[in-house]
Amino acid sequence: MYRRAYVDGLRALLAELDRRGQKPARLLFASSTSVYPNDDGSWVDESAPVASSGFKATRLLEGERLALSSSIRAVVVRFGGIYGPRRTGTIDRVRAGRAVYREDATRYTNRIHRDDCAGVLQHLAGLEDPQPIYVGVDSDPAAELTVYNWLAGVLGSPEPRAAGPGDREATRGSNKRCRNDRLLGSGYTFRYPSFREGYRAVIEGAD
Repeated sequence: MYRRAYVDGLRALLAELDRRGQKPARLLFASSTSVYPNDDGSWVDESAPVASSGFKATRLLEGERLALSSSIRAVVVRFGGIYGPRRTGTIDRVRAGRAVYREDATRYTNRIHRDDCAGVLQHLAGLEDPQPIYVGVDSDPAAELTVYNWLAGVLGSPEPRAAGPGDREATRGSNKRCRNDRLLGSGYTFRYPSFREGYRAVIEGAD
């Protein structure tokens, strides 16, 4: 699936554009912060080392290289977890009392609202002289427990609990804090600069 989505599909698109003699002014490639292997809560930005830490990351990096080596000026955006309407997994877990966290460590999470995801792509598509790579996350790489506690308070749901040996959900994901300084420096203004504004809008049903 990942090869088809991130590599084969892009290769086919580039070949078809070449066959038709078409050359768009800009190619945008949506990648992921999962290419950063950090699991110690450290800060990362566009200059941080990447690694093929799994099949998805391997295919993403392959797609990034394909886009950036094409004859079209490409921009890669490494998005954090995208949430919003119909992407409510974290809200659903907290509401149902299924939110668990790792007791032995603070796990930082990085996210971006669906509307800001689209806004970033639109912004970079029209930018006169963009950098080749941007990290696409909001301005608050918050600890998972902080997010869960805030949501539980807003929803009136049970507080999250520390994970036990059988709670696989709490072991998922990496642990890093992603910087969006380059994106902010390019002139983009977030509609939802943190999870608080973004999740509240989702909970209240804002479009």
